[in-house]
Amino acid sequence: MQQPSTTSSSVDHYRELTLRGMILGALITVIFTASNVYLGLKVGLTFASSIPAAVISMAVLKCFQGSNILENNMVQTQASAAGTLSSIIFVLPGLLMIGYWQGFPFWQTTLICAAGGILGVIFTIPLRHVLVVKSTLPYPEGIAAAEILKAGDHNQPIEDTNDGETPQSGVKQILTGSIISGVFSFLAGGLRVISESASYWFKVGGAIFQIPMGFSLALLGAGWLVGIAGGIAVLFGMFIAWGIAVPIFTSLTPMPAGVEMIDFAKGIWTAKVKFIGAGAIAVAAIWTLLTLFKPMLEGMKLSFQAFSGNGQQSQSQDRVNQDLSPKTMILIILATMIILLATFYGFVASAPISVGLACALVACATFLAFIIGFLVAAASGYMAGLIGSSSSPISSIGIVSIVIISLIFMAIGQSNGVFSLEGGNQFMTALALFTAAVVMAIATISNDNLQDLKTGYLVEATPWRQQVALIIGCIVGAIVISPVLELLYNAYGFTGAMPRAGMDSANALSAPQATLMTTIATGIFSHNLDWDYIGMGVILGVMLIILDIVVKRVRPGCCVPPLAVGMGIYLPAAVNMPIFIGTVLSYFCMRHIKKRYSDPQVQERELKAVDRRGTLLAAGLIVGESIIGVLLAMVIVGSIALGKGESPLTISLSNWDEMADLLGLALFIAAIVILLRKIMKK
Repeated sequence: MQQPSTTSSSVDHYRELTLRGMILGALITVIFTASNVYLGLKVGLTFASSIPAAVISMAVLKCFQGSNILENNMVQTQASAAGTLSSIIFVLPGLLMIGYWQGFPFWQTTLICAAGGILGVIFTIPLRHVLVVKSTLPYPEGIAAAEILKAGDHNQPIEDTNDGETPQSGVKQILTGSIISGVFSFLAGGLRVISESASYWFKVGGAIFQIPMGFSLALLGAGWLVGIAGGIAVLFGMFIAWGIAVPIFTSLTPMPAGVEMIDFAKGIWTAKVKFIGAGAIAVAAIWTLLTLFKPMLEGMKLSFQAFSGNGQQSQSQDRVNQDLSPKTMILIILATMIILLATFYGFVASAPISVGLACALVACATFLAFIIGFLVAAASGYMAGLIGSSSSPISSIGIVSIVIISLIFMAIGQSNGVFSLEGGNQFMTALALFTAAVVMAIATISNDNLQDLKTGYLVEATPWRQQVALIIGCIVGAIVISPVLELLYNAYGFTGAMPRAGMDSANALSAPQATLMTTIATGIFSHNLDWDYIGMGVILGVMLIILDIVVKRVRPGCCVPPLAVGMGIYLPAAVNMPIFIGTVLSYFCMRHIKKRYSDPQVQERELKAVDRRGTLLAAGLIVGESIIGVLLAMVIVGSIALGKGESPLTISLSNWDEMADLLGLALFIAAIVILLRKIMKK
């Protein structure tokens, strides 16, 4: 078990939860929340913000007297909420897709995000002693963040393990990635003089094939963080979709007169192949949870024991053992429950149902959010310690949660005649999605909280102060999410939900998880899921699970993640390709380092340095493109308000399409070369 490397006396006098730290943490949270919301809506991925936040904090606070490792830890703890709470976008856009919301009401959106996030913090506090202090769980992100903080601690002697990297160099790497991707994104999405993607289409008989390419540097950065196994699985999913399924369906389906080949193929993929991907994702999600069933039960067991007082070992009153008091936690839980009750009542108040039924639905929704949230909080916290926050199957939990909640609400609606009312079906579907959003907020923060507490344990932080910092991060992040969602929706629209008639759906944000969960919920309430293609996906998912098991046994250490294959089928090919390229770059960089250095100690040091530079540059790529996307959204919304159209910055050039594709490809390759030189520098 990894233990703290400093002595208690060396850090006891350090200030931790400071005003300047909270302000800096809030600013970083705002930036990273906006970035994660944009990236999540575009491709269904979010990035962990702890390490970039720690690097920025160390560089900024070093300019102030008295800054220290514990203050930096509080900043990264607060900012880590940005990479987790923003995952609520995997559900909320569904309310617009079904037509129940026309925008994102600020108070309803903010309150469920804040309440769910705070409950996620509170539910995992009793697990800290047993799952962090007394556990051998690896906590990969938590330990990595602690190592970054130790390496940049200017109050301690510089150790050989810091690879010569400094907080300042880390900030330069984040800024470099941000500038490169920001410029590229402005040229592509603002001026539109280069393409964001290009594909080669061809027919063999009646079968239509696509060789795709995407030029998003943010997705390239996301690929670096995903890893080669996930990249290969995504590529395999693309091949199934565009090398097998679409060609077969297009060869068997007559192409209507007057329809372009590309539009016909995309229509087939949307109407049929995406449902196959959805079926595969659903099976893979359930399988992922089943494989972690034992640790999930263990997490729930420990959580019940901790809350009941059984199994909770006596703790000293040392600073490093002080969590929020039980009285404080109970008061916070009661306050959040009141907020949830009020928010749910505000949500159902306009429904054409009796007051009694409205109160019953409010009580049921609050109870389901609380109970399911408590169970998934324990499970998510344990899984995060076991396999890491980035690998924890949050999407799987979301899918299973929406199924359970939808089935319960369907039974209630049928027994009370809600579905016979006008708009009753839409209302119950919306309520199920709204309730699932709370569960997702709880799960995502629970997934993050124990990682942060592990980091704090290794650097000897005060637990209750970290818990307060994360609650602050949840509140700040919740305040940011609603206006950012509103802005992006009005500027780009979502797949299946456009704010204005005549908008170009090609520019819409796909919101893949929200689309999937909305499809599942709508299908359950309407009894009209397209089971033929979903059934094909289920069968495919079972085959992928078997393949994954065989590969793991034949080649230990290798795998074919079924969930990633399903996402490869479900997401647009132009989105998947840069993710795959990013995973390949990461793999070959690490492999090159292993070949270059034979000495094990030198090799390990260089691998850490390359991984750190790559991670920070990747975070910069994501932040740069995402921030430009948000800023362009502001410009677009302002332009529409002034009656000047949706493309105010576009430079119209005649016969430029082919040149835009070539320029996009050339700049994408140039960016890769620049990034590789910075990652692999000696």
